[in-house]
Formats: sequence, C-alpha cells, structure tokens
Amino acid sequence: MLNILLFGPPGSGKGTQSKRLIQHYGLKHLSTGDILRKEIAEQTPLGRIAQHYIDKGELVPDEVVISIIEEMFAEKNLKGFVFDGFPRTVAQAKALDSMLSGIKRTICIMIVLQVSEKELIKRLLNRAKIEGRKDDELHIIENRIKVYQNQTAPVLEYYKSQGKAYIVNGMQPEEVVFKDICYNVDNFSQCK
Repeated sequence: MLNILLFGPPGSGKGTQSKRLIQHYGLKHLSTGDILRKEIAEQTPLGRIAQHYIDKGELVPDEVVISIIEEMFAEKNLKGFVFDGFPRTVAQAKALDSMLSGIKRTICIMIVLQVSEKELIKRLLNRAKIEGRKDDELHIIENRIKVYQNQTAPVLEYYKSQGKAYIVNGMQPEEVVFKDICYNVDNFSQCK
C-alpha cells in the first residue's frame, strides 16, 4: 500500500498535485480540508466545531481530525492514500503512524512543497477571488501561514528523522513540480 504525505503551507499546491497523484498512482485522496468544508456546508455538529476554528485561521483540534481519519481507514481494497493537509501537528503524525501500524501499514514518503511566503499570499488572494473561500482573506491567510510555521512545520522534522521527507520546489511550473514529486515517490519511497 502506497501512502504519500503531501505537505506544505496553505497555497503551496497540495490540492492541485494531490489530484494528479491520485490519478497517476490510483490512490484515494484524503483531504481533511475538503472533509471539514463538506461538514461545514452540511452544518453538522462537527462542521460547527470546525467552523469556529477555521474562521480564525486556527487548526481544528487533533481529536476531531483524527476521528475523521480513522473512519477513512475502514475502506477495503485500497492501493493507498494521498494525505493532503494531514497530519498538521506532531501529535496527529504520531496518531497516524499508530493507526497505520495497527493495520500493518506505514507512511511511505513525505513530499514537502516549498513556496515563498510572498508567493503563498499571492496565490491565496488569487484563489479567494476565484473560489470565494472565507479562509483566504489577507488577515486569515497571514495567520494560517503563522500557524503552519509554528504548529505544522515541526511535522517535517518528525518524518525527516525517519528518513521519509523529500523537498520539492513548489515555485516551478505545475508539470515540473509533478514530475519532481513522481521522481521522489518512484525512487525514494520506503514502500516498494
């Protein structure tokens, strides 16, 4: 089972590259952001909890996100997952490793999309114009980037210490980024 973590700050291209990886490798997309936005749109109890945090550009609590992920693992006959936007904290990373270990699986590789802060802000403001996402307003964007740097970036060190993290320049054209990601997955994945 091929399990890929696609990692990077908001606006780094995780969603775009996830779609391509899913098609290329036949994997299931696991985007906590998409799941939470769906819950919010349907005004479920989980959605109302998530909305409170997302509106401020903060992370949804670990226990809420982890319960969502556990439900996804119930599906059978999967080739693997592309994790997009999860884990966002070291506690979530440890919980993910524990869940995967319980079903005799592991994270095979972490791909980190590196993009400058200036470019992230530009991309997210542009996305706000196109998609109208409330979490893409400037003050919320700046907070999301700060939260990423303080709370999410340490996840990179966690997987780097396991020899699973590979950095890709996310400032390149979309096709070049995808080729670089596939090169790393095909040559350095710990699941062969």
